[in-house]
Amino acid sequence: MTLLDTILTANRKFVHPGAFPPLPKNPKKQFAIFTCMDTRLVDFLEPAMGIRRGDAKVIKNAGNTLVDPLHGGVIRSLVAAIFMLGVDEIFVIGHEDCGMASVHPEQMKTDMIARGISSEDIEAHVPDLAQWIGAFCCPSENVADVTGKIRANPLIPKDVPVHGLIFCPNDGRLDVIVNGYDSPDFKPAGAQ
Repeated sequence: MTLLDTILTANRKFVHPGAFPPLPKNPKKQFAIFTCMDTRLVDFLEPAMGIRRGDAKVIKNAGNTLVDPLHGGVIRSLVAAIFMLGVDEIFVIGHEDCGMASVHPEQMKTDMIARGISSEDIEAHVPDLAQWIGAFCCPSENVADVTGKIRANPLIPKDVPVHGLIFCPNDGRLDVIVNGYDSPDFKPAGAQ
């Protein structure tokens, strides 16, 4: 049995028409989370934050990094969440022991070549592999950097606070790195 077969078998057992009430597209709690794709966060980060299905928009990528802070998919998703779905706060959540803090771009390039990706294609499409993959050294510094880039983006309204937190994938603890309400660029709705 392939992995696809296993997933489809599990899905057939899971689906119970009418068992799950329909939810609106807009998040109940009007906030978005931008976090890492690390598997240790699945079914752990949301309960640690006291949220459930339908409460927040969740955007994930490797290392919760912004490699294109103006036009990239993360900003596009956040702008859509704000202007189409009523999001009014953003939480950037990195985590301790993030794999992106230990990326070795040259080893990655070697591994890509070993799997059949040509060196020419790598150079043509991602000449700065470390920047493109979003490698960083310190998860807390990355959260502060990403929070600052989102806050500085001209497409993100100044009345949307952008918070930065670090999550512990072992015990579920959240520590504040950036309190978005304290940012000098944050202008609460109705403030002059």
